[in-house]
Amino acid sequence: MNTPVQITLSLALLLSTTCIASNRSVAAGNPQDPPPNILIITVDNVGYGDLRPFNQASPIHTPNLNLLARQGAVLTDFYTASPTCTASRAALLTGRIPQRNKLSEQLVGLAGNYGVGLPQSEIILPQVVKNSPHGYATAAFGKWNIGFAPGSRPTERGFDEFLGIASGNADHFTHVYAGRKDLYQNTTAINRHGEYSTDLFANAAISFIEEKTGTGQPWMVYLPFDAPHHPGDRNVAPGEPNIWKAPDYAFEPYGVSPEVTDPKRRFNAVVTAIDLAIGRVMKRLDALGIADNTFVFFYSDNGAFYPYLDIQSNAPFSGAGVTLWEGGIRVPAIVRWPGRVAANSRIGTRLWSPDLFVAAASLAAAPLPQDRFIDGRDPLPVLTGETIHSPHASLYFRYQNFAALIWGDYKILREKPSEPWKLFHLREDPSESRDLAEMRPDLVKKLEEPYRLTEAEIESYLEREKNALP
Repeated sequence: MNTPVQITLSLALLLSTTCIASNRSVAAGNPQDPPPNILIITVDNVGYGDLRPFNQASPIHTPNLNLLARQGAVLTDFYTASPTCTASRAALLTGRIPQRNKLSEQLVGLAGNYGVGLPQSEIILPQVVKNSPHGYATAAFGKWNIGFAPGSRPTERGFDEFLGIASGNADHFTHVYAGRKDLYQNTTAINRHGEYSTDLFANAAISFIEEKTGTGQPWMVYLPFDAPHHPGDRNVAPGEPNIWKAPDYAFEPYGVSPEVTDPKRRFNAVVTAIDLAIGRVMKRLDALGIADNTFVFFYSDNGAFYPYLDIQSNAPFSGAGVTLWEGGIRVPAIVRWPGRVAANSRIGTRLWSPDLFVAAASLAAAPLPQDRFIDGRDPLPVLTGETIHSPHASLYFRYQNFAALIWGDYKILREKPSEPWKLFHLREDPSESRDLAEMRPDLVKKLEEPYRLTEAEIESYLEREKNALP
């Protein structure tokens, strides 16, 4: 006899595939239209308040991201499924929350980054897009950070091409991580000493896009910049300063010398360098005449970290990366798809990073895996204005001792399992400064129940998955 949790899981899987199938028509458009190209850009530890489309008081020069926002839509309520680099990237690439894809912690050290990382049984985004009838080419340029053992590397998991770093935060000019050269072309270590990583990755993306566009082949590019991740002492040679590093041209908009020592100004220049690189990619799409047929999605993998909040900003939110306060998981996101996503618009519907897995499959008209639970839902009806309603009734988060659940305007949060839940009304109090738990114990109980049921469903799912293994 099936248990209630097993029945719930079966229904959830059915609803998941039914929902996805019903939304595929959103991307299809005219049957004669060429399949859209897909460009997913991520940045590393950029806070919600660091970018002017989200915080007009930001001092950082980002003219190209500002333009991208005017050409498309700013997503004010977009969440990453995990507040740390490795787990957030795995959630994007699998469409599954960390508790399901089993990569819930940050990979650290050479052993972690060069280990298996994300289980090789997981199906990742390029593998799905490869099942499209349209013959997509796929590439990744930038930060990998989910495991680089044989069988775990990008070109062994569905990407046709890769240029990037295996780890999470190599030096931007020497590409060294923990005393080891960390830059790879496909699976081969290469030396491009002195070339700024942001430009390396953008240039590689542009070359790939030019080549595939020239042959008429649709493409999907994953462009995960490793900047502006805070500088790491382990990545600089003995005797060198551990500072935010940017190319000389990125300091020019601020009228300061590249030798400036103020860390805030140096950080700003790092972000401006990313902006200029993104601008070059966008201009190339225009020059190639493919901008209107390219779905572009930009977001930050998680919020800025606590030690750097005097340099960066998660405003107006509390908390930071590696926490489940809004500052850790609510991130800046922009989407552009001319003619389908309304220009100069703002979308306040709640979405999250696993949805991009489903969006890419829908855009490519590729079937989703049917043998596993996908936590993402198709965001295209929201992004294209077909509906204002989120495809998610609630969002569940767990990271280390942190736990949270968002349902409607309310969020419960606790920092340790032994602590009582806090309760916040996110619309009225996005900074999470007023705990309503004592005033509204009924609402705490109401949100705690789906959290508890989700935990039970995940445990049942993992048990069934384990029992299904040969």
